[in-house]
Amino acid sequence: MQRPSVTFSVHPSSGVPIYRQLMDQVQALVAGGKLVVGDTIPSVRQMAADLGVNMMTVSKAYAKLEALGVLQRERGKGMVVAAPSTEGSVAHRQEQMRPLADQAVVRGLQLGLTPPQLLDVFKASIEDHSS
Repeated sequence: MQRPSVTFSVHPSSGVPIYRQLMDQVQALVAGGKLVVGDTIPSVRQMAADLGVNMMTVSKAYAKLEALGVLQRERGKGMVVAAPSTEGSVAHRQEQMRPLADQAVVRGLQLGLTPPQLLDVFKASIEDHSS
């Protein structure tokens, strides 16, 4: 079921495509535990109406999240948060994580963090999300 405290917003003038903003928000809510396995998210029609955006934009975000394994379609319920995937080898799953890790490392270095400081950030994030 959808949690009432979860709200979505978009900022058309931010320079980030709206579908990407939606994807980032869903992924952040899942990572932060505000959306858990089995929670439903608003339908494409409802999300588009709530945010005042085109339904195709929401549909694109949902399709990409489904392809990433974050969401799955459930007959009669719509889109729900998917269980974490353990398909493929550890090496393959690590390979899938590499682009995200690279982005985080580059951003951390841009912020002037040292490698040990970056590791501290990753360790804290892992501890926050693995409980």
